[in-house]
Amino acid sequence: MIIRKPQALKDHDVTDESLYRGRRKFIKTMGAGSILLGSSLAGNVLNAKARQDDLKNELTSYKDITTYNNFYEFGTGKSDPAKNAHTLKTSPWSVTVDGECAKPGSFALEDLLKPMQTEERIYRFRCVEGWSMVIPWMGFELGKLLKRFEPTSKAKYVYFETLLDPEQMPGQKRSVLEWPYVEGLRIDEAMHPLTLLATGIYGKDLLNQNGAPLRLVVPWKYGFKSIKSIVKIHFLEEQPISSWQKANAVEYGFYSNVNPNVDHPRWSQKRERRIGEFRKRKTLFLNGYADEVAALYKGMDLKKYY
Repeated sequence: MIIRKPQALKDHDVTDESLYRGRRKFIKTMGAGSILLGSSLAGNVLNAKARQDDLKNELTSYKDITTYNNFYEFGTGKSDPAKNAHTLKTSPWSVTVDGECAKPGSFALEDLLKPMQTEERIYRFRCVEGWSMVIPWMGFELGKLLKRFEPTSKAKYVYFETLLDPEQMPGQKRSVLEWPYVEGLRIDEAMHPLTLLATGIYGKDLLNQNGAPLRLVVPWKYGFKSIKSIVKIHFLEEQPISSWQKANAVEYGFYSNVNPNVDHPRWSQKRERRIGEFRKRKTLFLNGYADEVAALYKGMDLKKYY
């Protein structure tokens, strides 16, 4: 199988979206060469008819997914990342793993991903601002990666960090947030099989504006928890403080679970606007994934721990 670097990928190298939309189950690939760093696999496995998610929601178009983004490192406007993220160099790339684990280290991305198997997952994606998408991700379970580093019994949380490089990420020259961008999960949330490390969308490698080359996807939480362009994974005992908590803890809690019964102080969370649709729809508790993840929060006051 031919392996190509992400920046070498051309539109004609991947299956057209109209052919892609239709596989209802996860697509599992095999071996080191199958990771979505080289998307020659896409044309081999992604050829199907129109498709939906498990609630029969139509997929958001590739164009909308890649041109309507929050990525403040490249600007605060929704179209800014697509315009400005070309300055990010995603190869070579490395990820440091440290903290409360037995096997820390710094890993080149290709070495980090070699043993992993990618699969396709269609997840709903809900932004705290009230808009949402349905996205076909390619990636692998975060928990399967974390287990390789043998977290100790003290590892109660996992902390992630985005690249800090104002020359590549010019938005970091502005004090919109405290840089680098950081996020965290409780260890059981990180190990949950729905939690994904994504390497692609629609069978194509992640574009820079979507968090290339490696980003987190936690589908039952608001989108800002799904940190992009990850360079560090840290196991720790104490609950970390995320970037948006640092900026405004009243408005942004650590858990940030999608909850229509807990409004943002400046707007309601009861309804959402799916990109590509005119009418708003009701927001689902835990973004519609309650059957899978509600047990993680048994006994917790989710209005207090928002």
